[in-house]
Amino acid sequence: MDAFFSSVEQLTRPTLRESPVLVGGAGPRGTVAGASYEARAYGARSAMSMAHARRLCPVATVIPPRFTVYQAVSARVFDLVRRFSPVAEQVSLDEAFIEPGSLAGAQADEVRRVLAELRARIHSEVGMVASIGAGSGKSVAKIASDLAKPDGLLVVTPEEQRAVLRDLPVRALWGIGPVSEGKLRRIGVQTLGEFADLDPATVTALLGTAVGRELHDLAHGRDPRPVAERAEVKQVSAETTFDTDLVDGGALESAAVSMTSAAHQRLVRSHRAARTVTVKVRSADFATVSRSETVRAATSDLSSLSAMARRLVSSAVPPGTPVRLVGVSLAGLTTAEQESLFPAPPTAGPEPHPDEETGPDEATDAGPTPRPDTAPLPGGRDRGGRGWAAGDDVRHPEHGHGWVQGAGVGRVTVRFETRTTGPGPARTFAMDDPALRVADPLASLDWLPVVGRRNDLARARTVEDGRTPHPGPAAGSTTVMEWVAPVGQEHDAVSS
Repeated sequence: MDAFFSSVEQLTRPTLRESPVLVGGAGPRGTVAGASYEARAYGARSAMSMAHARRLCPVATVIPPRFTVYQAVSARVFDLVRRFSPVAEQVSLDEAFIEPGSLAGAQADEVRRVLAELRARIHSEVGMVASIGAGSGKSVAKIASDLAKPDGLLVVTPEEQRAVLRDLPVRALWGIGPVSEGKLRRIGVQTLGEFADLDPATVTALLGTAVGRELHDLAHGRDPRPVAERAEVKQVSAETTFDTDLVDGGALESAAVSMTSAAHQRLVRSHRAARTVTVKVRSADFATVSRSETVRAATSDLSSLSAMARRLVSSAVPPGTPVRLVGVSLAGLTTAEQESLFPAPPTAGPEPHPDEETGPDEATDAGPTPRPDTAPLPGGRDRGGRGWAAGDDVRHPEHGHGWVQGAGVGRVTVRFETRTTGPGPARTFAMDDPALRVADPLASLDWLPVVGRRNDLARARTVEDGRTPHPGPAAGSTTVMEWVAPVGQEHDAVSS
């Protein structure tokens, strides 16, 4: 799907349609998770600092991510996709490869016709725009999908792929990042055609035997990788970057508990329990420390998991250490949960995680993970002491579902609209108006949940327009859905 996160916001909040939208954390360390095409026209991009993006696009509306809504839209789209092709290799919330048997041996015109119908169904039944590309393998399909954006369809036949690939920059190939690009540039290689023309020995000497050989084959359009379902997710996690460094131990423990709660929501949605809790702490100098604790019996009890996280975060850094990021992951997942008759001590107390980094962390920080979406109790509930913030979902007994456009100086402005209403009216209330209640973000979709195969958020690797953004919470957003369908005598990959 094109510009996925921002497109979902424009779908469910019609006032934002055809307007610049930035999805991500609005704080001084926030990062753009997704940018609409209207915002990209100003130069804003995903994985960019929000402060920089707002300077480039001062007219943009900034919205905090609502992952439960994105997950629901993704599930609806992939329900359609799997009716078209039962085997789908989903690699993110809005990216997948498929290989529909109905297109085996089909000519390019037939592939275009069928995929155009699929695009039309996604738009008519879900309201999302999907760009689709097809090629002789996954790599060509992904590149074709990128070239088809926005809102397009491109089928690259085996006879055409050399001409299509030849003049593209080397970064167009999935697997070539900035490091590999730099190595190739140093020997004068900037396009895929120049890369394909290199002697294989030169490629392996430069990029390594295994990786170099595979990338060289992909540059020639040779991609034998099959389409297959992804393995079960190994862990669920959440992390946040603070606007200002935390020093107080109590605040640090509270942050760890909050991140445990966010990860726990994903754990519960996947109907599993966890045995291991890992806490990651990044200090102001970017040194990163991890601590983990494992119990004998898997549990989904939030209080037990939170207690483990509190113990771990307090042992991760010395008191008084300025901390910029805290993350919590739950691993050792199982569908079977066994409650112990007696409290079970951890099999190993807080200890350094095997992947602990003790020196400065070279990775850039991706900004804050948004607060978890929370469905209201029956009849709604109050804010628990926190004022309304831009992007919050709201319900009013007279005006229905809406979202906060702005708040301050004791007042809050709410735009009442959903996916089906068209642009709605704005109303201003007192910040403490008791008629305003927290709403379930899913209500903005105005549809019933998809019944059937669920989409696993934690399983997905999120990418922006087919390129992997820098790692971290909230990084990556607009992905490409990729499908594989045979064209002519070869397997043809379709990307949307």
